Amino acid sequence: MSKYNEKYRKKYYVVWIGVTPGLYDTWTECLPQVKGYEGARYRSFSTKEEAEYAFEHPTEEHLRRRTRKKKAPPAPYPDCVIQDSLSVDAACSGNPGAMLYRGVHVASGQEIFRVGPMEGTNNIGEFLAVVHGLAWIKEKGLDMPVYTDSLSAIKWAREKKCGTTLERRAGTEQLFSIIERAEKWLKENVYTTTVIKWETREWGEIPADFGRKR
Repeated sequence: MSKYNEKYRKKYYVVWIGVTPGLYDTWTECLPQVKGYEGARYRSFSTKEEAEYAFEHPTEEHLRRRTRKKKAPPAPYPDCVIQDSLSVDAACSGNPGAMLYRGVHVASGQEIFRVGPMEGTNNIGEFLAVVHGLAWIKEKGLDMPVYTDSLSAIKWAREKKCGTTLERRAGTEQLFSIIERAEKWLKENVYTTTVIKWETREWGEIPADFGRKR
């Protein structure tokens, strides 16, 4: 469940000062090396060659803590929202239709994973996003909750079973293979991560929302 389809330009990450300094191919791999590490120094590069050179030849500019203003979060969430958390959401064009889902870190707005599009339904995407989030958090050894605005996803994850009535056929075979892996992960893994319902009416759209609502 930890792999996903990148839709954006590839970046490479260098960690000079962190848990394990080195070169990392994705932000998902880089984040645990610098998150919460006091004095961490890291940077992204457009090519692997640039990253390798920068790692071997760190400059003062590379190692200097950046003071430029960070991006503001997409919304001023209330104090009850846990900032160091993962939000997940899905979007679907039609029912069934082209479905994709993703996970976004609440405090930073950083997209952690994205999967799709593939033929499916919104409810299935919400369920898979929750399981993907649980698997990613456990794999990285992080301590944070998962937010979802889907009660069905919470229920299905708790029951370790995707409750969809979607027909399994040639067009949905890829989707059902992912569902089976998700169900298998839930049945074979113990996790302490809390899955929390995102209260959209009170807090606004979940950070992982795709912005497709009309």
